[in-house]
Amino acid sequence: MSKIIIAPSKYVQGPGELKQLEKYTNGLGKRVLILASERGIGRFGKQIESGYEGTDSVVVFEAFDGECSKVEIARLKGVCEENNIDVVAGVGGGKTLDTAKAVAHYVNLPIVIVPTIASTDAPCSALSVIYKENGEFDEYLVLPQNPNVVIMDTDVIAKSPARLTVAGMGDALATYFEARACVNSGASTMAGGTATEAAYALSKLCYETLINEGYKAKLAAENKCVTPALEKIIEANTLLSGIGFESCGLAACHAIHNGFTVLEECHHLYHGEKVAFGTIAQLVIENAPLEEIEEVIYFCKSVGLPTTFKDMGIENVTPEDIMRVAEASSVEGETIHNMPCPINADVVYAGIMTADALGREL
Repeated sequence: MSKIIIAPSKYVQGPGELKQLEKYTNGLGKRVLILASERGIGRFGKQIESGYEGTDSVVVFEAFDGECSKVEIARLKGVCEENNIDVVAGVGGGKTLDTAKAVAHYVNLPIVIVPTIASTDAPCSALSVIYKENGEFDEYLVLPQNPNVVIMDTDVIAKSPARLTVAGMGDALATYFEARACVNSGASTMAGGTATEAAYALSKLCYETLINEGYKAKLAAENKCVTPALEKIIEANTLLSGIGFESCGLAACHAIHNGFTVLEECHHLYHGEKVAFGTIAQLVIENAPLEEIEEVIYFCKSVGLPTTFKDMGIENVTPEDIMRVAEASSVEGETIHNMPCPINADVVYAGIMTADALGREL
């Protein structure tokens, strides 16, 4: 099988980049749809508009309804057609960006991604995670190409809630371990091949960056400060994790995240918070060395990621509930089957229950 690595055409990170948005959309099209939440439009709309003043570009703002669902994607396709849009720019968090990517794909337009938080590795990928309108996982939409441009304004991200940046660390935490599992099993990746040495090295660098810089970055984020540690974590959460998961593969961590979406008690959690717990469960399933599991759990505790059911808000857990999660995690076609070991619901159930026990003990 071919080794393939894919990435966005351009990645830009630094302070004040949101004001430069017109510079990056200008070469792609003149009529720009800015997709953001109502709050995002209120916070960043004037800043974006000021960057377009005196240019021949036209911006159309549209509020995202909050869920990356097929219904919302269809609505926004209509907005593009009605306004003769020729480039889509998503400004906001993971679901906003996934929706913008899906819409741009369906109307065959270039896409510029502008995260205002560093909470997931979604921005750089040729992938949108589609949810049902009630918040349950629906499907992965694999796109034919990565975003044309990804812009990370570190001033903006530093002002976002620290919990979101920490959630991004949880998402990034899975990258190396899922990459390792896929390399060991020979699984194909979302890039359409197997992992290159470059992509695998970026996955490992992602994990090392989290361990070395994560706690310092958390403190900086809590104080709304841009520091070298926060800059490194923003890159790890976004670029390193994005290339790593896409060009090396997903395994149990994200599948277990998807499984937990069936529990209403977990709907308040961010994507990366559930992925972090899924990472501990994956390490149990593959019988990783205790020292490695301890390092991951201690890291999670240091930055505030969940390591137990209680941390996730599941106060009265039942075996039946966890079996529902395990069954949803291990359905046919889920990424958990990229693991280099036999997988069924009983194996996943044992991994999840033991992960909670380790989180309580350590």
